[in-house]
Amino acid sequence: MKQHQALKIEELYRSCDLSKFDFNTTADLEPLDRPLGQQRALEAIEFGVDVEQEGFNLFVLGASGLGKHELVKLILQQRANAEAAGSDWCYVMNFAHPQKPNILKLPAGLGQKLSKDMNTLVEDLLTSLPSSFQSEEYRNRRQQIEDDLQARQDQAFKNLNKDAEDQGIAILRTPAGYTLGPMVDGRLIKPEEFKKLPKDEQERIEKLIADIQLELQKILRDLPLLQREHHQRLKALNREITQHTVEQLIAWIEQAYRDQEDVMAYLDVVKQYAIENVEAFLPQDGQQEVDNIHARVAEFHEFSINVIVDNASAEGAPIVYEDNPTYQNLVGRVEYISQMGTLVTDFTLIKSGALHQANGGYLILDAQKLLTHAFAYEGLKRALKAREIKIQSLEQVLSLASSMSLEPVSIPLNIKVVLTGEPLLYYLLMQYDPEFSQLFKVAADFSRTTARSEENTGLYARLIASMQQRHQKRPLDQASVGRVIEHAARAAEDGAKLSLHLESMNDLLTEADYWASKQQSPVIAVEHIEKAIEKRKYRLDKYEELLQEQITRGIKMIDTRGNKVAQVNGLSVLQVGDFMFGQPSRITATARLGKSGVVDIEREARLGGQIHSKGVMILAAYLDSTYAANTNLPLAASLVFEQSYGMVDGDSASAAELCVLLSALGQIPLKQQMAVTGSINQLGEIQAIGGVNEKIEGFFDICRAQGLDGTQAVIIPAANQAHLMLRQDVRQAVAEGLFNVYCATHVEDVMELLSGLPRGKLTKKGTYPKNSFNYRIQQRISELQQQQKKLIQQAKTTTPPSTADDA
Repeated sequence: MKQHQALKIEELYRSCDLSKFDFNTTADLEPLDRPLGQQRALEAIEFGVDVEQEGFNLFVLGASGLGKHELVKLILQQRANAEAAGSDWCYVMNFAHPQKPNILKLPAGLGQKLSKDMNTLVEDLLTSLPSSFQSEEYRNRRQQIEDDLQARQDQAFKNLNKDAEDQGIAILRTPAGYTLGPMVDGRLIKPEEFKKLPKDEQERIEKLIADIQLELQKILRDLPLLQREHHQRLKALNREITQHTVEQLIAWIEQAYRDQEDVMAYLDVVKQYAIENVEAFLPQDGQQEVDNIHARVAEFHEFSINVIVDNASAEGAPIVYEDNPTYQNLVGRVEYISQMGTLVTDFTLIKSGALHQANGGYLILDAQKLLTHAFAYEGLKRALKAREIKIQSLEQVLSLASSMSLEPVSIPLNIKVVLTGEPLLYYLLMQYDPEFSQLFKVAADFSRTTARSEENTGLYARLIASMQQRHQKRPLDQASVGRVIEHAARAAEDGAKLSLHLESMNDLLTEADYWASKQQSPVIAVEHIEKAIEKRKYRLDKYEELLQEQITRGIKMIDTRGNKVAQVNGLSVLQVGDFMFGQPSRITATARLGKSGVVDIEREARLGGQIHSKGVMILAAYLDSTYAANTNLPLAASLVFEQSYGMVDGDSASAAELCVLLSALGQIPLKQQMAVTGSINQLGEIQAIGGVNEKIEGFFDICRAQGLDGTQAVIIPAANQAHLMLRQDVRQAVAEGLFNVYCATHVEDVMELLSGLPRGKLTKKGTYPKNSFNYRIQQRISELQQQQKKLIQQAKTTTPPSTADDA
């Protein structure tokens, strides 16, 4: 029989030796200035940021808690500091088409300045224009125009009156109009006197009156023309005064923005609008109220500057993280206000989105949040493909609204988008969205672990120092730094690896700092780290305690002493939230003569997962190929996890299932003080499994509760030995000879340990030695085959021969 040696205590845990490093506390260590173990991701991020071609946006993938966001922001910040600040973007009134506001692009800081300058301009116009129209010069010139009109009208009537008097005709103005009548000796004659005149004289006078009446009508017809000319002269005067005043007032703004072509074009339109609508700046009642100027300024929305992006205080290119990436929060929106029960809007109610704020810089988004908001992802893709930001409501995008709304001019987009998320999201998008690979061509994959080399151990100590100093915690002494590194190896589930889950490390340091403060300790010591780990486990292990209580009370049946046929202790891992713990499970088997083969009861009850079913098929194949390679195996067997009422998945119990099946087949008692974990392949080799530390500790806790006697042990795959980072109490029990851990490379190793029988060597005759467990199995299979043959012969002898009549 092969001699199986239990693992030594130093093989159960890889301690951290920091004696080669010269520091007393983390205060003596230089903080780590680069991410540990993330060189691949770091190079990918730097590459993606450097390439300015279209589509080279980044997807940073990795589990949460690895520090993706912090690292991305750090790299982007370093790059952004060396770049120019983003531009200011402002929406202004489109005086030709008010429903299509125009956009102004300004250097950083000029947006708010232009807004204030325009408010000042409006205030100047409200005060200066009324003053210009009340000036002495304007009044004199206006009076001159009024006098010219009056003089021309008077002269026309004067000439007509003189001509009429010379011909003996009088022109009288009455409330009803003008009346013409004959005069004799300078006196207007009465109708009775006119009738006494000779007929020829009457006709002459009537003809003269008709001619003069025609002249009068011509003068009256020309009066509107004179009035129109008068109005045009007044309008020209007003325009001249207005233009002169406006040009004087706007000159300083034009001088200030002479290098900004868009602003100059906008100011030209503003100037013309102000000249053509001067009445809006004049007081309605003719009196200017100085105290009301500011209120009136607010009324002139058309001269407002809607600064949607203000980079006045920015240093370098913008970096924006949008934690609520809805469609509107990304592409912007047009808001409405209620007036008299009606919703109205204008360009001043246009609001920017994250794409506007990050334009010219970098935008960081959480991929999962982006995908959970309706149309947000589609809106982002549309903007990146079009390289412009078009503000549209979802109703417009989906053609659900027919009402007229604003159509702001699109803004050119120059941006680098960084999505962060789980690897699953990245691969799903790559698989099912053809446009994703065109827009996010750079993947930065964050590692969960890094190698536990001597160099990395020193760097990890500096990483701990970085977190301690950044979050202003107490310094850690050298021993506590080593304990944190050991805990990181345990979290990585590998003694040769270190976990890079920075969030968990920071949580551990925070709790340890709390316990150090309770003891008024100036530094964080090992006992504080241990207490933090212990208390964290205590807060979460209620269900583990309940399950262990059920076992110790006999409610859930687990034996840790004696030998039994067809019964073995398997090990499994349960996870509640982020807390994992191991527990033993009783696995039993039956084996009898039959043809059904190995029946997986979990699968038949639809409680077995696909991987577990695969493991059962593999062990069945091993059974056939090992013990019945050249003959049939007349076996009807069953396997089940006793007292299991939920899903069973995974193949980590397939080694235990094969051993209990062999036990049932060969009637071989198995040691109940041992538990087994490990998967097998068709060659019977034991393969590595996950959660090895939790499984060993889970069985150890049950054995300790029922009493350790030195015979209890756990059998694990040899490949898992490197993963062992067991608790101190388990290691102490091993040191005292009260508990053991064995490694196995083949299922026959496991059977030897469980049965206490050797495997035996197959002889040339194809048989095993009588004292081996393989002999018992072989003999039992032979018995089943004999029983099968006997039953077949009996069936043949009892079956009556066929007759002609029967035929």
